[in-house]
Amino acid sequence: MTPALVSSKAFSAFLHKHCPVVSEPFIPTPWCWGGRIQTLVCAILKSKPTVCYRNELIRTVDGGQISLDWVDNRDSAEYPESSIRPTVLILPGLTGNSKVSYVRHAINQATRRGYRVVVFNNRGLGGEELLTPVTYCAANTSDLERVVLHVNGLYPHAPVLGAGVSLGGMLLLNYLARKRTESGMVAGFTISVPWNALKSAASMEEPLNWLLFNKYLTNGLCQAVTRHRKVLEKVVDIDHVLKAQTIREFDERFTSLLFGYKSCTDYYHDASPDHKLPNTAVPIMCLNAADDPFSPQGAFPLTTIQSLPNVAMLLTAHGGHIAFLQGFFPRGESYMERLFGQFVQAAFEHPKDIKKACGIKEKPSS
Repeated sequence: MTPALVSSKAFSAFLHKHCPVVSEPFIPTPWCWGGRIQTLVCAILKSKPTVCYRNELIRTVDGGQISLDWVDNRDSAEYPESSIRPTVLILPGLTGNSKVSYVRHAINQATRRGYRVVVFNNRGLGGEELLTPVTYCAANTSDLERVVLHVNGLYPHAPVLGAGVSLGGMLLLNYLARKRTESGMVAGFTISVPWNALKSAASMEEPLNWLLFNKYLTNGLCQAVTRHRKVLEKVVDIDHVLKAQTIREFDERFTSLLFGYKSCTDYYHDASPDHKLPNTAVPIMCLNAADDPFSPQGAFPLTTIQSLPNVAMLLTAHGGHIAFLQGFFPRGESYMERLFGQFVQAAFEHPKDIKKACGIKEKPSS
């Protein structure tokens, strides 16, 4: 079945021309058809390509530090000059970092096309020490703003594209909506974004989803808190936090308190990117599956996207959460990686065409 492409006519025409995968049928791995099975099998079977990183720690205004993992791609034949080599900035998911499979596969797609990559590890997840009692959340874009300014400062003549996965996609979309025309990025790409955090939390609390996914992710969040207990116990009741049985309970006891929200509901509303898309001002490509247990189809902002010239969503009937597995033994490149590689190349190699397709006016040269 060919995925549904929701976008303006002009953006759709651009994508069909430069991203041929959007015209292809998505046929999931025959023995793992459903969203839950796709998600689980991907986590177990997917290969982890070898990636050699150069780590950089940068400081934040509050005295904290952020761990960035670079793949400089100095051997790039397409862009031998480092100063103009395009940069892909990757934002991993809720408990992810530069080590996870989907990040490594995305790096392969970008580097083989000649681009540089930098992975933005959320505070406390990149192996670095937590210097202040501040971690991360989907609504707070200050760390991402710091990273984008840093990357653009290092390579002012190189375009930057942001790619966010799951919570990383929420963060990216919230950032693009907040910064509008001043984002420092030429485009955005997201995979498996939970569009409405409240609806996602409800879906993840269904008994089977809690057993298969929610419990595991909550344990991962609690492990990160335990690792940085000495710093974080100054501001929250750690023992109470560690008794959380769901992501929502964790966010009630930790995230919403840490970032000054009156309630978890307030945080979830602020974190949800569904109602902020009209504020974005760069081309954005979003990939979602209708059977994603993390992001229910009823929350997809299809009507909003249809009304916007710069946002497109490719919606597959199957694919689960950050999976989209194809082939009988799906360890290697999948549908989402091919779409990612093609869109990144289209955005970097055809900047004028994609702006025109999205109704974005060229900035006058200084």
